[in-house]
Amino acid sequence: MLELKNITKEYPNGDTVIRALDHVSICFRENEFVSVLGPSGCGKTTLLNIIGGLDRYTEGDLCINSISTKKYRDRDWDSYRNHSVGFVFQSYNLIPHQSVLSNVELALTLSGVSKKERRARAIAILEKVGLGDQLYKRPNQMSGGQMQRVAIARALINDPAILLADEPTGALDSESSLQIMELLKEVAKDRLVIMVTHNPELAEAYSTRIIRLRDGRVTDDTMPPEEEAAPSPSKMPKKEKKPSMSFFTALSLSFNNLMTKKARTILIAFAGSIGIIGIALILSMSNGIQQLINRMEQETLSSYPLTLEKSTIDFSSMMSQNSASSEDIQKDDDHVYSVNVMSTMMDTMIQGSKTNNLAEFKRYIASGESGLEELTSDISYVYSTPLNVYRTDTDHGTLQVNPNQIFSELGMGQVTQSGSDLSMGMQPSMDVWVQMIGNEELLNSQYELIAGHMPESYNEVVLIVDENNQVTDFTLYSLGLLDPDELEQAIADASQGEEVELDTSTHIFSNEEILSIRFKLLTNTDLFAKEGDVWVDKSANQAYMTSILNASEDIEVVGIIRPAEGSTTSTSNGVIGYRSDLMTHLIEKVNTSAIVQEQKANPDTDVFTNLPFEAAEVADRYSMAELETYAATLPEPQQAELFGYVEQMRMAGMSDDQIATQLMTSILTQTTDATYGGNLRLMGVADLDNPDAINLYPIDFEAKDKIAELIEDYNKTLPEEEQLVYTDYIGLMISSITVIINAISYILIAFVAVSLVVSSIMIGIITYISVLERTREIGVLRSIGASKRDISRVFNAETLTIGTAAGLLGIGVTILLLFPINAIIENLTSLVGAAELPPVGAIVLIGISMLLTFIAGLIPARIAANKDPVVALRTE
Repeated sequence: MLELKNITKEYPNGDTVIRALDHVSICFRENEFVSVLGPSGCGKTTLLNIIGGLDRYTEGDLCINSISTKKYRDRDWDSYRNHSVGFVFQSYNLIPHQSVLSNVELALTLSGVSKKERRARAIAILEKVGLGDQLYKRPNQMSGGQMQRVAIARALINDPAILLADEPTGALDSESSLQIMELLKEVAKDRLVIMVTHNPELAEAYSTRIIRLRDGRVTDDTMPPEEEAAPSPSKMPKKEKKPSMSFFTALSLSFNNLMTKKARTILIAFAGSIGIIGIALILSMSNGIQQLINRMEQETLSSYPLTLEKSTIDFSSMMSQNSASSEDIQKDDDHVYSVNVMSTMMDTMIQGSKTNNLAEFKRYIASGESGLEELTSDISYVYSTPLNVYRTDTDHGTLQVNPNQIFSELGMGQVTQSGSDLSMGMQPSMDVWVQMIGNEELLNSQYELIAGHMPESYNEVVLIVDENNQVTDFTLYSLGLLDPDELEQAIADASQGEEVELDTSTHIFSNEEILSIRFKLLTNTDLFAKEGDVWVDKSANQAYMTSILNASEDIEVVGIIRPAEGSTTSTSNGVIGYRSDLMTHLIEKVNTSAIVQEQKANPDTDVFTNLPFEAAEVADRYSMAELETYAATLPEPQQAELFGYVEQMRMAGMSDDQIATQLMTSILTQTTDATYGGNLRLMGVADLDNPDAINLYPIDFEAKDKIAELIEDYNKTLPEEEQLVYTDYIGLMISSITVIINAISYILIAFVAVSLVVSSIMIGIITYISVLERTREIGVLRSIGASKRDISRVFNAETLTIGTAAGLLGIGVTILLLFPINAIIENLTSLVGAAELPPVGAIVLIGISMLLTFIAGLIPARIAANKDPVVALRTE
């Protein structure tokens, strides 16, 4: 079964060589109890280590099952030690941080045995050696004899064919020694037991064979086996399953070892977490500020969209014009010279003016091919149709509340309607009525409802107040809640140098009062009535206006909203917000009115004067036949009136040609100064398919850039003169903030990362110390079949455990620190949630901690894997 052929083992010692074994040849039976005796230094332990595969012979051959081991690789020796050999050492060599049961199970974990089976087998073998009631004790809680029994149980757990015992009773008292010898004698009944001992009495009492060594040579063998045919050295032994330690076993060994040094482990983990805490805090601040910026971007971009106007001027081009200089004129200090700035500016304005085809672009958006829907929070269309809103229930009579009349009444000119959507930031005009953005999700996230409900139809509006439920007195005057005549009188008094008396007290209105307000909606076409053949402006007729307002549609205030907590919106204090479909309804109502229909049916005639828009070409002479042809186109009353003039002129002695020429010239030169398009604009006509402006509200700055790219791509499909020009109101106003914050964050992270690297190096040093502390454990693991890779895995698992603990501790401490940090920032700056650790960032930081500690532990793990198991077992 086992045969040593001329085995020689030499150790280098400086310039000399020590020969521990000198051509030793021994053949062992399959089951016998062999004792190897000899003085110290004679080669007994070396012989045992070579038989057990822990040490390699220099010359000769070791045959196992008649098969040579000359071609064995490390993996073959590992398998041999795990499956065929069991070691029992004088100093027990139990792993102190593992329980008795775990120590015994360890060899089975390398063999790939299931947890349930190895637990059952370990308990059975411990009961066999009399330790069935000591399963969960630690080695340091047991006597020497008990620890040696555990070692024997561990050696037998894989049912090895060979049991090697190196001075198994050397550290035991006499009684314990006898018990161990009895146990070994029992074991030797069905396997080969080779024991190295200094005690000849025990050897002679229990052994079936005694081999004596001196100076590395066999001097006596009491019962050598008979000579047998030499085995073929080329035949390889039967392959056993290669042992391999699972990662969880390695993790368990490392974790249990770390738990025996809890204080040191916690300090190491905390030291390793310092860098993680620093980076996590910086990342939290950067992410929190970025989240605030993202919200500000979305809200700011709701106020400053990319705007495409039907008629626009490239102001940037105009403003970039440098003042001209008359280089061709020789200048001197005695004269002053002019520079043609205005002509250059006018030329630039004329050349830079542009008409965008928004009707076609609107169709392009509606087709779904543009991709703008994914990049925008809303797309709104602006029309020129005026929104005329009145109040009839005020104490001071009827009041027009939109367009705003306050400045007109103060002699400062009327504020024109901007047509802008409800801004999340600043209002571009002094209008109190603003169109709300169409993105309800964004709107609801920025505002909270105080009373009533959000508008659900075109004729419902809301009052928007500030975070303190306040509105400006300007809004109150504009809406008729305060008397505008009082304001006008105050201005008049001030202009006369008199003392101004204006009510400056705080006015308080209940929610019910606000929700009871009703407005009246008028179209421009409602201001005109037909009298005879022409339409007349009746806006100055009080009776007519009262009648038409009483019959007009109601606009109801159905809710009061204010900026939500944490919102960065800064809408002016007090505006009326309306839905976009109010404008759609208004346009449709205007377009279907009688006056508009009549004007569209007669595009050459002004419906306000019944005269043609443009003068016809006048000839030098007309005939009566031409006059009669023209008269035939007129209504009968006008024909009768015309021919009455003809008769009067004939009675005056004028010829028919003279009469025809004079009357036709007079008729054809009588026209209106108005135009067809001007009349339609006066009536408020607009084409829903052809807006005056399109506002694109990007979801963020990145989306804004992509929208600009899409518009450029769209322009590439058009001739140069038809390409769209847009206005970016916000431009780079705050886009550079993100770049600055990221740059600062990267710099700070770079500085803090130094501490992370330093802590990783420290963990590598601590791991190396752990390698030195566990050197004997390394030898034990190698003796039961653990490979170099398994040893490396044990220490890699230890560094990963520390790295994971450091990462988790760092993230946990960071989360706890964010509470006071956010509270302090909110108290100092009113910014809510300025520091927020992103979950992905936390996971990545834990991963970085694990990676760095793993890398830091690679060298110590490699050192551990390359340790000589024989030397490791001798380490104290």
